[in-house]
Amino acid sequence: MKLIWKLLASALLASCVTVVTAAPKDRSVDAIDSGGATGVVATSLSTSKAYHRSNDDVVIGVVFSNTSAAPVMLANWLFDSSDPDRSFLKVTRDGQPADYLGALVKRTALTADEATVLQPGESLSVNYELSSLFNLAQGGVFEVAFSGSAKQAIAGQTLSSDAISLAVEPDPFRSLLSAIDHSKAAGAGGVSYSGTKCTASKKADLMTALVNAEAYAGGAVTYLSGTPSATTRYKTWFGTFSTANWNTIKTHYTNIRSVYNTQPIVFDCGCTKKTTYAYVYPSQPYKIYLCGAFWSAPATGTDSKAGTLVHETSHFTVVAGTQDYAYGQTAAKSLALSNPSQAIMNADSHEYFAENTPAQP
Repeated sequence: MKLIWKLLASALLASCVTVVTAAPKDRSVDAIDSGGATGVVATSLSTSKAYHRSNDDVVIGVVFSNTSAAPVMLANWLFDSSDPDRSFLKVTRDGQPADYLGALVKRTALTADEATVLQPGESLSVNYELSSLFNLAQGGVFEVAFSGSAKQAIAGQTLSSDAISLAVEPDPFRSLLSAIDHSKAAGAGGVSYSGTKCTASKKADLMTALVNAEAYAGGAVTYLSGTPSATTRYKTWFGTFSTANWNTIKTHYTNIRSVYNTQPIVFDCGCTKKTTYAYVYPSQPYKIYLCGAFWSAPATGTDSKAGTLVHETSHFTVVAGTQDYAYGQTAAKSLALSNPSQAIMNADSHEYFAENTPAQP
């Protein structure tokens, strides 16, 4: 280890947080009795070492603490090591976000049977591995924080954590892997299936969903090819009108429609998570992982199979690079009012605009 890394590691290690978890309490869903109060969950981070070699797994610990007088629910997938979504973590280097390589997941609303109850004063901890989910290949000092954006994960107010610092040695091989242009490497055209879980009936559903998704994207392009204006449909999902934003959204749907017509699409039916619709890895077009909630969704309409494909396709970096700033129609409408710049980059906003249910002019 070079001397500069030794000195850096010593300084950073001194700032690491020690994880302390409160004694377990009753976490059954029957234990929830908030009396109308809103639970508040504070988050704190830790790491066991401040310096990581290029071949080390970078692991952080997150502690969720109920700092309020009311019980709160935390989604079980937060504690699932196999869950592909870690987008609620904020990783930066020199103030710039590290590329997120993990999945962006569309889920159902949090329900009690898919949650863990955190009683007042109780804390729970979980470890997350970052190396495979964020591009740390360039090395350097990274700041990591819980962003508080996992709104579907916690029934209550979530507080962002303070950031912790950790150092990572550069790894040129990771840089090579992340630099691959997957769209060019994949060839062009056609639909294929990954694994053996896509049964004949599921393949039929997917073909119908793909046709409907193309129709949704095409319909959006046609609508947006009209004269840009502050229409009801536009303002509902994307907020304050501007010609620039209108044209950005039109480009997104044009790209989405192009995927369905020209690009090789891979469907994977192996995910069995009941409360998840689907997910993708944004830097790995055009593979879409379908989960339990997808198969029970309607063919068209709100939160449909076709709409889900539009949502997931918009996530691909080479298509639109959307994020999950808000889930569900109510939250998406609120986002349009409060933050139009995020609304035009929100995947659910794109889905609901395309589904247009109920229809708006």
